[in-house]
Amino acid sequence: MTPISSWSERAFQLIEWLKTFRYIKFGLVGASGTVVNMVVLFVAQEHLFAAIANPRQRLYASLALAISVATVNNFTWNRLWTWADRVQAAHAHHTELAHTRFSVISGQLGRYALASWLGIGLQYGLTLWLAHSLHYLVANVLAIVVASVSNFLANDHWTFGHRKPQKPAAHPDNSGL
Repeated sequence: MTPISSWSERAFQLIEWLKTFRYIKFGLVGASGTVVNMVVLFVAQEHLFAAIANPRQRLYASLALAISVATVNNFTWNRLWTWADRVQAAHAHHTELAHTRFSVISGQLGRYALASWLGIGLQYGLTLWLAHSLHYLVANVLAIVVASVSNFLANDHWTFGHRKPQKPAAHPDNSGL
């Protein structure tokens, strides 16, 4: 085995090991969402909404589209990969309760979007507050870390959290009357 293949094999094993950590997966999905956001923003701003003459007005539409597409991208990949184990268990539980697959997914998407917006608000406010005493770029990085951890925790516990099975309502047995 050559040193390069040994090194690449170790790197691959390290990446596989890191992927077992849910927060690492969440971060990788977030990174992919950033790429999706930037690509959609560029395509929308430069091509899709080119008919909007005012660049500032065009940016509003482009940014709204980019954030929406990136949020759905992140939700989808977090559902399929980061919290896949919990999603399968939740589907089994919701099937017992006669919930439709659409209602389960739409409920999770709503909670995910709300958690994401809360994280964005936290990052925004914390950056502004920290920028009073730190350089704004350092303040933003610290705010991103805090917001990503809070966003992860909100999604881990609320959006994709374990749900305790609900016991079916007891029906009185009237056969003895």
